[in-house]
Amino acid sequence: MSEDRPLLNTVLEMTEASVSRTNLSDRELMMVRLAALAAVNAPPASYLLNMAAVAAAGTDLTLEDAQGTLIAVAPVIGTPRTVSAATAIAEALGLALAIEDAIEESQSSS
Repeated sequence: MSEDRPLLNTVLEMTEASVSRTNLSDRELMMVRLAALAAVNAPPASYLLNMAAVAAAGTDLTLEDAQGTLIAVAPVIGTPRTVSAATAIAEALGLALAIEDAIEESQSSS
């Protein structure tokens, strides 16, 4: 890991430690993380980082899974946080697609 990104490295190390110490499947773990992000009113960047973890793990997490998770936690976290989470997830998806398009464009122009 690069020492010029101490915050990112710390977050990645914490995530790796969490993943290595759970007995949940990758899919279950990501759904729990999604619920936790919603509960703390996480920004889109947090969802984006977790989407990257989902993709890296090869986990089959669908939009329906995300929707179901938000429906499940809505009575606990409340309507404002549920709506905020849905908005943040949509923004993160938009960012992910924009990044993917930019990468594809740079590769095709090389």
